Amino acid sequence: MFIFDSHAHYDDESFDEDREEILRELKESNVIGVLNCGSSLQGARDSVRLAKENDIFYAAVGIHPEYADIVDEGVIEELRELAKYEKVRAIGEIGLDYYYEENPPREIQRVAFVKQMQLADELNLPVIIHNRDAHADTLEILKMFPKVKGVIHCFSGSVEFSRECIKLGYYIGFTGVVTFKNARKIIEVAKDVPIDRILVETDCPYMAPTPFRGKRNRSEYINYVLEEIANNRGIAIDTLSNHTISNTKELLKIK
Repeated sequence: MFIFDSHAHYDDESFDEDREEILRELKESNVIGVLNCGSSLQGARDSVRLAKENDIFYAAVGIHPEYADIVDEGVIEELRELAKYEKVRAIGEIGLDYYYEENPPREIQRVAFVKQMQLADELNLPVIIHNRDAHADTLEILKMFPKVKGVIHCFSGSVEFSRECIKLGYYIGFTGVVTFKNARKIIEVAKDVPIDRILVETDCPYMAPTPFRGKRNRSEYINYVLEEIANNRGIAIDTLSNHTISNTKELLKIK
C-alpha cells in the first residue's frame, strides 16, 4: 500500500536533528508523495527548498492565520515569486483560527486570508485551508472565490459544514484525530464524505494518531488514519488508499 501525505511540515524544527534520515525512511515505507505546507514566510521558503531537494516532495506556500499580521504586499509578492517554482502546487496553509486569543485580531486574519485567496485565484492554484472555530467566516470567504478549489485541512466541522464545502468544490482532509477516542463527530464526517473528496494527511509533526498520540508524527502513520476510515466505511484499506492518492494528485495537478 502506498501513501501520499497531503499535508506535512517537515520544515519544523522538531526534525532538525534527523531530517535527512526521516526523509530517507519515508521512501522505504512506501510514501510516494508529500505536500509540505508553509505556515510562516520562512516555512514557505523551506517548503520550496524541500521540494527542490526531494523528488517525492511538493510545496504549498502561504501564511497561517497565526502570522496574519505580517501579510502585506511585500509578503504577497514573495509568495507570488515562490509559487513560480513548478513543484509549488498550492497556496497554504491559509485561513482563520479563532481558537487562540493570542492570535491576531479576527479582522486582520480575514484580510490576510482574502489577500491569499486572491493570489490563489490569480495564479490558478488550489488552497490549503486552516479553519478552527471559524466555520461561518471561512465559508463566507470561500464563496467569494468560486473559481478557487482546495482542501479543508484537518477538518473539524460537522457533516453539514463538510457538505457545504464539498458543494464549493473542496476536498476534506483527515488526520490522526479520527483515531482518537472522542472522535465520534469526525468519524461521522469521514463516513459521509464521498470517497472522491477524501484526502489523508499527517500535519506532522502534530496530530499523531493512536497509538503514537503525543509523539512526533510522520507520514507512515497515515496507515492508521486509512485503517480507521476504511473500517468505519466498510471498505478495503487499499481501495481507500488508492482513492486518496488519486484525489491528492487531481487536486495538485500531479500526473
